[in-house]
Amino acid sequence: MSPAQPDILNRYRKTAVIGAGVIGASWTALFLAHGLEVVVNDPRPDVEALVRDYIRNNLSTLEALGLPTENLEAKLRFEADLERAVAGADLVQENGPERIEFKQDLWARIGKVVSDNVLMLSSSSAKTATEQALKCSRPERLLVGHPFNPPHLIPLVEVVPGELTGENAVTDAVAFYAALGKVPRVVRKEMPGFVANRLQRAIFRECCYLVIQGVVKVDELDDIVTSSIGLRWAADGPFRSFHLGGGAGGFTSFFKQFGPGLNEAWKNMAPVDLNEAAQDKIIAQAEASFAARPAEQLERERDAKQLAIIRALKAVRADQ
Repeated sequence: MSPAQPDILNRYRKTAVIGAGVIGASWTALFLAHGLEVVVNDPRPDVEALVRDYIRNNLSTLEALGLPTENLEAKLRFEADLERAVAGADLVQENGPERIEFKQDLWARIGKVVSDNVLMLSSSSAKTATEQALKCSRPERLLVGHPFNPPHLIPLVEVVPGELTGENAVTDAVAFYAALGKVPRVVRKEMPGFVANRLQRAIFRECCYLVIQGVVKVDELDDIVTSSIGLRWAADGPFRSFHLGGGAGGFTSFFKQFGPGLNEAWKNMAPVDLNEAAQDKIIAQAEASFAARPAEQLERERDAKQLAIIRALKAVRADQ
């Protein structure tokens, strides 16, 4: 860990997590594992039990990531009153409903209580910082920090500034997430869905189309992806993969050979109608393939596989 990383965590040591669903509970676990103080704010009466259960159920994952888990809940507390929860906070990570009125009112209330140096981050996958900040008195300190679920495990955080977000806030957000072991990447232009979700949607559109057309079944498609492009893209991503696919000429050779075909294919992509019949077909196949095993077992297996991939990639990078 570089000297800058402990410094940024010291500056943003007192955190408030707003909304304690799966995303909020996951952020809470990660913040605590890095020694941060966490105040959780959520109106549900059973929020404390839910968050504590989530943390305990994910201790093995945190340990596998090399994070300390002893006395993990010592710096955790719960506060139902929003203003009291964020008072004195250095950083706020919001994980509330994807309703713009809710977020605007929330940040308006928070902005009246917190200090000028607070970092206000939204886990939103749909609402931009610009629209969230319309009623906030400190829009220069508000931006999106969109994780992939669950944040304590999946490295990516999309850092998406709004039109009024200050450069210092962006720099601090990137440094903060990096100090937590995340892979923060700044999205340079606000766009619905940002980057990762847009890619997911585009790929999943074609997945649904192939299943609806009877070309392949859902479990077979999963095997095809994990045994080909999933493996390739986990290692190198689409652009480096296709650059390498062009041989010594890189993308110059790749586009010369495949560009015209891709252009035609993109023009002629068939529409996908995810109507009730199509949904029923996908649901039936998914239940026949996946429902035989408890969801908890599938989740543990998923986490174990993702941990193995993360560790393998880290090991390769360390040898470079």
